[in-house]
Amino acid sequence: MMVKLNFISHSGAKQAVEAELGETLMEAAVRNKVEGIEASCGGSMACGTCHAYISEPWFSAIPSPSESEAAMLDFGIHVRSTSRLCCQITVSESLDGAEIETPESQV
Repeated sequence: MMVKLNFISHSGAKQAVEAELGETLMEAAVRNKVEGIEASCGGSMACGTCHAYISEPWFSAIPSPSESEAAMLDFGIHVRSTSRLCCQITVSESLDGAEIETPESQV
């Protein structure tokens, strides 16, 4: 089964992508060349360049960030209460139709 994700750039451009169950939001974004998701470290949670905002109700449907992810977000810019690192979110059926907004910049 594929899950539909809707990425929205800071400029408002929308890009719908299909993601595979079990992959991360970052992997789906990189595979589909989503604007605003740099993923410089390839998903090892070492750079924070896959930062994005997860809209409700999907934000509440995903597990809370780990201490390591929260610490990485503390060093980020443009961080909001719904900020997450896409490399730390596994695609599941509960994310079908999710809206994921990319920040103004990653660094």
